[in-house]
Amino acid sequence: MSENDDDKVRLDKWLWAARFYKTRALAKAAIEGGKVQMRGERCKPGKEPRVGDELTLRTGYDERTVVVRALSGVRRGAPEAQALYEETADSIARREQAAALRKAGALGLATDGRPSKKQRRDLHRFRAEHD
Repeated sequence: MSENDDDKVRLDKWLWAARFYKTRALAKAAIEGGKVQMRGERCKPGKEPRVGDELTLRTGYDERTVVVRALSGVRRGAPEAQALYEETADSIARREQAAALRKAGALGLATDGRPSKKQRRDLHRFRAEHD
């Protein structure tokens, strides 16, 4: 944590210090891409988070909702970074449920590989009939 917890810090710098992103540039790109929301609204990288603010972060398949517990502009070890925020219980439950669905293959991501020549011909024939 910083020497002065009252210090103002940019959102992209805080996300980097809290170890959500490997670089500030990635954090800035995520914010500008609308993958980070503060208090339910899109924000800019220069926005200054305050203790108690709620952030929603989308990374890959996961969406986290975290509450800012402390401010820091310095990137330190993982245990200190985890002290900067607290993930909500609802967010943890949603992430675990989504991970279980992905692992079970319920989202249609699992396939048997490439289609055989016959299957490919059948697909082409089906598409030709329905176009």
